[in-house]
Amino acid sequence: MILLEIPWNVNPIIVKLGSFELRWYGLLFASGFLLGYQIMANIFKKEGKPEKDLDTLLFVMIIATVIGARFGHYFFYEFDSFLKNPGTFLLEMITPPYSGLASHGALVGIVTALIIYARKHKDQPFLWVADRIVITVALAGFFIRSGNLMNHEIVGKESNLPWAFRFNLFSLNPDGSLRMTPESFTRHPAQLYEALSCLVLFGILFYLWNRFKEKTPQGLLLGIFLIWVFGLRFCYEFLKENQEAFEDKMALNMGQILSIPAVLLGVGILVYTFTKGKEKNLA
Repeated sequence: MILLEIPWNVNPIIVKLGSFELRWYGLLFASGFLLGYQIMANIFKKEGKPEKDLDTLLFVMIIATVIGARFGHYFFYEFDSFLKNPGTFLLEMITPPYSGLASHGALVGIVTALIIYARKHKDQPFLWVADRIVITVALAGFFIRSGNLMNHEIVGKESNLPWAFRFNLFSLNPDGSLRMTPESFTRHPAQLYEALSCLVLFGILFYLWNRFKEKTPQGLLLGIFLIWVFGLRFCYEFLKENQEAFEDKMALNMGQILSIPAVLLGVGILVYTFTKGKEKNLA
């Protein structure tokens, strides 16, 4: 191996004008939704669904993702603090900047929102829309984890692997500018592991949909998504630093514990999908 380490010196702020900051994380987060919208527009067009429904679906997805992820963060990682001052946390939950987003909370929010959406759009059952939404969610996962990398956050554990990253610690100079000090050791680029896994998953899901389109077995893509994302999340957590101090005393951290039911749900959905398919063939 030629690489010995990769110094990660990217400034998380792209440009700052007065109090306004344009950050890589926000730009990448928004890019995930914008590209996801274009993908869903293509899917709706090819499957003959009303494209006017996309605006509603996009709105539902944005609200569900942000509120679900924010609530999940406080509920799973800062529950004691939330109980002490719920009013303050509820306000912080819906106002930017969104410091603290839990993917498991986003999952609950998205599923809830899609159930409501499907009830009001009878031509788009829950499993139909969920199968197609996860294609865009996988791509969004790539952008979000890339944003975490740009933010030097959700870092991996110490590593001496040739591709290990040397991240920066952040502090402010007296004039308010950002000062970055390289850490004395290198880490697993855990954000990059997850980002690339999501990108590969996006390719797989889009290929499967593109092959079957309206004949895609209902639940197939959703089941694969849940098993892939949260199965790998369970494994990657062994390479990542815990997000909160209370997790240091646990055999499995919160991310791993919450990933187990998501994987089991994915297995259950695939069993349902293939059982339902066999029943149709026998009929």
